[in-house]
Amino acid sequence: MIIKTKKDEFQNYLTDASNYKGDADSVYIPKNETELIELLKKFNEEKIKVTISGNGTGLTGARVPESGIVISTEKLNKILELNKEEKFVIVQPAVILSDLQSYVEEKNLFYPPDPTERNCFVGSTVATNSSGARTFKYGPTRNYVLALKVILTNGETIYIERGKQKAVGYFASLETQNKKNISFEIPKFEMPETKNASGYYCKENMDLIDLFIGSEGTLGIITEIKFKLIDYNENILSAIAFFENENDAFNFSQEARKLSFDNTSKIDARGLEFFDHRTLNYLRNDYSSIPNNTCAIWFEQEIENNEDEIIDCWMKLILKHNSNPETVWLAVDKKEQEKFKDFRHAIAWKVNEIVAQRNLRKVGTDIAIPDEHFVVFYKWMKNLVEENKIDYVVYGHIGNNHPHLNMIPKNENEFHLCQKLYFEICKEAVKYKGTVSAEHGIGKTKRDYLLMMYGEHVIKEMAKLKLVFDPNKILNIGNIFDEKYLEQL
Repeated sequence: MIIKTKKDEFQNYLTDASNYKGDADSVYIPKNETELIELLKKFNEEKIKVTISGNGTGLTGARVPESGIVISTEKLNKILELNKEEKFVIVQPAVILSDLQSYVEEKNLFYPPDPTERNCFVGSTVATNSSGARTFKYGPTRNYVLALKVILTNGETIYIERGKQKAVGYFASLETQNKKNISFEIPKFEMPETKNASGYYCKENMDLIDLFIGSEGTLGIITEIKFKLIDYNENILSAIAFFENENDAFNFSQEARKLSFDNTSKIDARGLEFFDHRTLNYLRNDYSSIPNNTCAIWFEQEIENNEDEIIDCWMKLILKHNSNPETVWLAVDKKEQEKFKDFRHAIAWKVNEIVAQRNLRKVGTDIAIPDEHFVVFYKWMKNLVEENKIDYVVYGHIGNNHPHLNMIPKNENEFHLCQKLYFEICKEAVKYKGTVSAEHGIGKTKRDYLLMMYGEHVIKEMAKLKLVFDPNKILNIGNIFDEKYLEQL
């Protein structure tokens, strides 16, 4: 085991990609599960707060400690088993997502979830129910988790398999591997029907594995994950179409979405992403062939033996919605597709770099809105920021009505204004029955927004649920809800 006690040795564990900063007394890096369990037992008995650290790619401060000690899972990084016939892989939590994807693709298998930051630990993607561009077709991480091994704060182990342990109504029971029974009630509240990663997943008669997916390390520590895989199709059409006005881009994406769910259509997008003209202006120095005064939609589709037919269908749709097919960027080989991935991710990297240089935190929305309200909401949101004279870009998952509006403050005063605008944007999203966090989770930076979304009664029920698994209140304290809700129970 590695133990770091000098703060200059572990400063990198006290922040994440959002530039949220915290504090801790020391960092422990167990080399195996046995050492991890012994650490948990010790700190649970001593009631010392423990924050579990992933790879620092998160955007909500979830891995950032506010006090106590840090346990990093970085040494639990092995791929334990691959079953090609039954199409699953078993991994430890610190396997890097891009390494897992490359590994299974070499075996002609495919792991669909694709968060923007592919250097994340897969355990963190489960802890936050991460998603990405391909979520439009394949759904979030939750859809691919078949089993979890979870260590509780007292050192007990729970093994949960999808379909094996279910709630009866809102009553639930789990058994540890030492035959200890844990009984509890599922909180009753209505989750939004949009793409959502806000707080605990709670439903009547739910599969109990879903309780731990998206729980942000507050109920236990995931040490093994069994992921479902599908067949790999290397034949991909990837393209970026440019539009002179946003209404045309939105109409194009809405029709592409409708056709993708029509079994009679040749169009079957697995991703639909939007880039407003401000985003393209930020990227133009690196991509000089971007047409002037445009926004863009990136789309991607798997193809079989009908490449020309599928391209023709997309080009007709592009033309129908007033985009010039001659300006479309098209990629059908893997090398060009990788360049498109870099293009799609470049704006997030650029914004993060700008705000970090200013020693500020990015203020970026993670809301998702029901289909019927998206355009009205989008225009309201954009006007709100422009009226306040804040620099911004909008990009993201238009197929799921999930735009990332990133405000780019120039100074501390603008940063505080951005925070106020962010609250107003989240409040409006909730009014339309949307979510305050569609893919990044709540962590420590969005607790007030979750409170606004669900109300204090639901937050107290979530806190009560946490205490079933963490009665000494030590694990990832501050994630999802404020510590005061644990102290009130």
